[in-house]
Amino acid sequence: MTLFDSKKQISRRNLLAGAAVGLAAPAILYRTRAYAANPVIKVGHVSPKTGPLAGFGEADEYVIAQIQKLFDAGLQNNGKTYTVEIISKDSQSNPNRAAEVAAELILGEEVDIIVGDSTPDTTNPVADQAEVNEVPCITTNCPWQPYFFGRNGDPAKGFEYTYHFFWGLEDVINAFLGLWHQSGVSRNVGGLFPNDADGNAWGNAERGFPPTLKAKGFTLVDPGRYQPLSDDFTSQISAFKEAGCEIVTGNMIPPDFANFWSQAAQQGFNPKVVTIGKALLFPSVIESLGDRGDGLTSEIWWSPDHPFSSSLTGESSRQLAEGYSSATGRPWTQPIGFKHALFEVTADVIRRTADLDDPQAILEAIRQTKVGTVVGPVDWSTGPVPNVTKTPLVAGQWQKGANGFDLVITTNNSAPFIPTTGELKLLA
Repeated sequence: MTLFDSKKQISRRNLLAGAAVGLAAPAILYRTRAYAANPVIKVGHVSPKTGPLAGFGEADEYVIAQIQKLFDAGLQNNGKTYTVEIISKDSQSNPNRAAEVAAELILGEEVDIIVGDSTPDTTNPVADQAEVNEVPCITTNCPWQPYFFGRNGDPAKGFEYTYHFFWGLEDVINAFLGLWHQSGVSRNVGGLFPNDADGNAWGNAERGFPPTLKAKGFTLVDPGRYQPLSDDFTSQISAFKEAGCEIVTGNMIPPDFANFWSQAAQQGFNPKVVTIGKALLFPSVIESLGDRGDGLTSEIWWSPDHPFSSSLTGESSRQLAEGYSSATGRPWTQPIGFKHALFEVTADVIRRTADLDDPQAILEAIRQTKVGTVVGPVDWSTGPVPNVTKTPLVAGQWQKGANGFDLVITTNNSAPFIPTTGELKLLA
């Protein structure tokens, strides 16, 4: 190690630690190092547990507690048993806060690996902190384009310390098109894209929805970016009504969609298909809409019907979902699978790392990952760009039954190995 490298390590691990501690939000510590009989590997975790993106973190407490029980029993590495300590922090649905707590985990807690999930508002600042501080990082639950290009990634170079698994905009567009082709409605589509990392990626004229929809014969009516937490969608609704849009799509946080959907009813705008990313993922959001939630459509990243099992527990997707519902009394929610898979990949990396005291060895293990998870295979040698690997995606509809709302898979054109479980119906 050179003198410069030594100083850099001192800076990261000690000199800046005091400053980072002052920025920290309270952490959920799932294991105390002082009581561990085995050497300990620290894993920092960041996700939105509060704020408008809290639906993404709804299952955190359950999933991480289950994972920690497994980690407490120890993971084997080179003939030695390691205990893995998870320290989880809340990004508060705020990218600045995500960066702050990631810095505290890296500089204050000195985690060996940091993981993060749930939209670019969390994944990107966490990954950026890991990259600059040279700590191995794994993220998920964010389409790869806003993760990669939103961090100014260069496909010719990629990143050094940060790796991501999830689907891409090409997959969600294909899934949405599968829904719309089923519907038989007119091809005028109203677009709702906020002025944030997700919205700017989805509405991007080169990589987002516009070029593909045009190529497939759809007309996208895009009134421009709106500010998140907007309380007035009159201009968008007017534009959609004037253009005769029978389909509405976009990527919105739940409060924004609730405002839009309420105002659409008040202003007499009644599209036949509404397919929205992010806002319509969670049972709690659909339930809050009452009867107006029936028939809304969205992408489906993971469900009890996905034909995958956990590499940690052997549980099927259905068993994992039912375990959550049984323990919490709440319906399954899509982030369960990816939250679990995030720690599946972490455990696999820890088991295979040649020297857990060497960040470069951890990075090499991440690069060489080829593991089947409850959300599908994770293999960073497959692309589509450096540091990214993709998982399968389908789409479906919330349908109200005798026991409440159920999310059924109505199209699987891009992942036929995931079975459909229902048929699309038009909104009344």
